[in-house]
Amino acid sequence: MQQSLQVSMSNSRLIFAVLFIATLVAGSSALIWEVGGEWYQGLNQPWFTPPNWLFGPVWTMLYILMALSATRLIARSAGLAVGLWALQITLNTLWTPVFFGGYNLGAAFLYIAALWVVLLLNILVAWRVDKWSSIMLWPYLVWVSFASLLNYSFWMLN
Repeated sequence: MQQSLQVSMSNSRLIFAVLFIATLVAGSSALIWEVGGEWYQGLNQPWFTPPNWLFGPVWTMLYILMALSATRLIARSAGLAVGLWALQITLNTLWTPVFFGGYNLGAAFLYIAALWVVLLLNILVAWRVDKWSSIMLWPYLVWVSFASLLNYSFWMLN
């Protein structure tokens, strides 16, 4: 029994590591595009635009919570919740090149709105399987809600 528990814990650590790396890869699209660069600085900024230094720590915390949530969902064989998690991380990844690479603030808003809906569905489905997995995604929903408002404001001001 103890040996199977250790294997399970070891598998969970490996799954978490893979998922955390996946979130970092998703976030690394920011390295390809000039995030916070000259184009962005030249935009009319909403009054509530956070300082650039804030994004790194916030996203790091969110990626850890996202990976922990998905690890718990995989451990519970929650196929639909894991599928929604994969869809939201895909939408998250695609937003950056649309906003910062394509300079298309309107299309970026559509992506982030879709991300918000999928994330909310992910939270609701996860709640039925594992409440902690759902709770770990709440800060991410708050941040995406804020980012949606920010994206919309950039779109309207520019």
